[in-house]
Amino acid sequence: MAEFSLKIIASDRLFYEGKCEKLVIPAPDGEVGILANHENMVIAVTVGDARVQLPGGEWVDVAVGAGFAEVVNNRVILLVDTAEKPGEIDARRAEEAKERAEEQLRQKQSQQEYYQTQASLARAMNRLRISKEGQRWNL
Repeated sequence: MAEFSLKIIASDRLFYEGKCEKLVIPAPDGEVGILANHENMVIAVTVGDARVQLPGGEWVDVAVGAGFAEVVNNRVILLVDTAEKPGEIDARRAEEAKERAEEQLRQKQSQQEYYQTQASLARAMNRLRISKEGQRWNL
């Protein structure tokens, strides 16, 4: 299968750089799949599970935060707030963050605080889901 260059950059590190056969990323209106020789575009990325198919066919999951993906000339740059392997996620800490966010949602908040709390809850729930799935990671 044809390959393309993929670079995943989180706010704190270069997460992955190498070849890829397929990439599926969470977008505001659903998932977006990218293959080799995809049309050039910029895509908004939401909190969720990005899936990468490495050369050889192995699929791996990445818990990603909000950001965007740029597809240009058979290269993809995925620039996100956070990117974590399932093994890097501290499930206890994610559970505590989820509980804190749920408690804050029950309290009176400004509209801005409400949206920030919703975003925190979405990140915590995504991290928990990815950590429980326990996908293998070989990047």
